[in-house]
Amino acid sequence: MRLVAFTHSLRSCWNHGNAHFLRGVLAELSARGVDVLAAEPADSWSLSNLLRDHGEAALAAFGRVYPGLRIATHATAEAAAELAAGADVVLVHEWNPPALVAALGRARRRGARFTLLFHDTHHRAVSDPGAIRAFDLDGYDGVLAFGAALADIYRRWGWGRRAFVWHEAADTRLFRPPAAPTRREGLVWIGNWGDGERGAELAEFLLRPAAEASLPLDVHGVRYPPEALEALAVHGARWRGWLPNAEAPQVFARHLATVHVPRRHYVSLLPGIPTIRVFEALACGIPLACAPWHDAEGLFAPGEDFLVAHDGAEMARHLRALAADADLRAALSRRGLATIRARHSCAHRADELLGILATLRDQPVLPEPAA
Repeated sequence: MRLVAFTHSLRSCWNHGNAHFLRGVLAELSARGVDVLAAEPADSWSLSNLLRDHGEAALAAFGRVYPGLRIATHATAEAAAELAAGADVVLVHEWNPPALVAALGRARRRGARFTLLFHDTHHRAVSDPGAIRAFDLDGYDGVLAFGAALADIYRRWGWGRRAFVWHEAADTRLFRPPAAPTRREGLVWIGNWGDGERGAELAEFLLRPAAEASLPLDVHGVRYPPEALEALAVHGARWRGWLPNAEAPQVFARHLATVHVPRRHYVSLLPGIPTIRVFEALACGIPLACAPWHDAEGLFAPGEDFLVAHDGAEMARHLRALAADADLRAALSRRGLATIRARHSCAHRADELLGILATLRDQPVLPEPAA
C-alpha cells in the first residue's frame, strides 16, 4: 500500500503540535511495510519560523529520531496533486491551503483510485466554522476527526458514517520512561502560550499553583508575548524557549511532574479531546495534574491516570502532594503508562486507520473509476 500524507510540516514542530502525532503514526505505518510519503509546502509557516529562530541545526532532532520518513515538498496545488498520483491512500491534514484540498478532491472525482481522507485536528469547526466550510471536500471519501464531538459536527454537516473518530496518541517508541532512574526535581510545562485561548487558565492552574507549592517551574514553548514572559517572571517560572519534540522525553525525565491546561474551546465546545501532551506525558511515566476537562469518551480514568484540579487552590494542593509523596507519584506513573500502552499508542491508531480504510472499501461512496 502506498500512502501520501499532506501535512503543514512534518519536519517542524515549531508551534505545530500536529506534527507529533503525524510523525508517529506515519513511522508506525512505514515500519509495517506501508510505502509512506509525507508531502509538505516548501515554505510552511512553522518551518520558516523554526529556521528563522534556530537555523538548519534545529532539524537535527527530527532527522535523528525519524530517519526513515520520506518527505517531498511542493510549491503549488497542482504540484501537490501530482505527488498523489499512484497512491492508494491520501491523507490531507486540515492545516493545508483550501486550493490544495480542492485540487486533491478534483483528482479523486476525475478518476483517481486512491481513498481520500480529510484529517481535522483543530477547534475551528466550532470556533471559526467558515474557515472549515471554505474547504471543498467534494470528492473526499471520509473525514478523520480527533474526537467524537468534532466527528458529530461533520455528521451534522452531512458526512454520516463517513465521519470517523481518530484520536491523537503517543509515539511510544520515542515517548517512554527513562531506561534508568533519573534525578527529578520541579515542575515542567511544555506548550505554547497560544492566541489568548488559555492565558487566564495558565495563570490559575499553572503559574500561581507552582509558586504556592514552592515548586521550581520550567516552561518550554514559543509565541510568548511580552506580557506572558512578564507573568512567568512574576511567578518565578523559567522560560526555556522552543523545545524539539524529539527531546521532550528527556525533559520530562528530569522533572517530578507536569500539568495539562487545555485551551478554552476544548473545555467548552469540544469536550473529550485532550491535547497530544496528555498522551505523551503519560507515555513517559511522568505524573500529571490536569485543569478541568470532561473526558466525555472515557479515554482515561481521571483521578487514577492523572489528578484533576477544579480550581487553582486544588491544583496547588495536588502539586504539594506530588512533591511530598513518592508513592503517589509512582502510582500515577504506573497507571497512566499502562493506559497508554493498552489503548493510546500510534500503533493503536495505525490499526484504527487500517480498519477505517477497510470499512470504506467495503462501502464505497464514490463510484469506482472505469477500467
